[in-house]
Amino acid sequence: MAAAKHEHDKHAAHPRRRGLLGRLRGYLIAGVLVTAPIGITFYFAYLLISFVDNRITPLIPAVYNPNTYLPFAIPGLGVIVLLLTLTLVGALTAGLIGRSIVRLGDKLLHQTPFIRSIYGATKQIVETVLSQQTEAFRQVVLFEYPRRGCWAMGFVTGRTSGEVQNVTTDEVVNVFLPTTPNPTSGYLLFVPRRELVVLDMSVEEGIKMVVSGGIVTPPDTRTAEARELKLIAGAEGDKPTVYRPHDIAPTPKDRPRAVGDDGDSAAKGIRRRRGLGGEGD
Repeated sequence: MAAAKHEHDKHAAHPRRRGLLGRLRGYLIAGVLVTAPIGITFYFAYLLISFVDNRITPLIPAVYNPNTYLPFAIPGLGVIVLLLTLTLVGALTAGLIGRSIVRLGDKLLHQTPFIRSIYGATKQIVETVLSQQTEAFRQVVLFEYPRRGCWAMGFVTGRTSGEVQNVTTDEVVNVFLPTTPNPTSGYLLFVPRRELVVLDMSVEEGIKMVVSGGIVTPPDTRTAEARELKLIAGAEGDKPTVYRPHDIAPTPKDRPRAVGDDGDSAAKGIRRRRGLGGEGD
């Protein structure tokens, strides 16, 4: 009798023990979820500040370097000096003399062999990215890659022009296809405008999704009406899967109609607002 009671007490203690361990494990996971993003952010910020400090601070003359007179190094001194230098250069180039010096240096660099190719490409990229009028990385798009029925997410970097557009029958768009989890590398694709599906998610949300490998998925913030409107058909051989405005009107009975009887006008309106209207818009 005593042995049976002992065995019962032994089994009764296990659920309490498992409950306590489960709570402790939950607290540990919650702590990791809270501290990991903060810790990783501060770590990368520390690496960036240290990288700049290690290269800029030694260039400061010892007489003007505060670290010479202090028993410790000032963190971020190189970053501050770099920002002040860039601001000063920008202020100087805003004047007549500064613009003349910049034009002279630009002319000399463009006449220097080998250097002119690197300088010209770098200057064009920087001016394109920093220009307020540029459309670079302002739209997230879906397109079929690497085969029909398989979709990839990319970023519109601009409208195709020059020889590439002139030799192409379709109107094509420059699309950058990033790699996961490093979005700084990828492929430049020239995709027909009519084969792009523009997403409503922001570029920041798209980059987060790429970096996380799809683990971080932004919510669909569109209206219920827009969510019901399908812009992509099911994959079936080599048939096109991107609905054109005239294809959306005859909606099959087994698929809910998104916008009453005037599906053609609604589809055109949606694609026009997104900036990539199809043919006939």
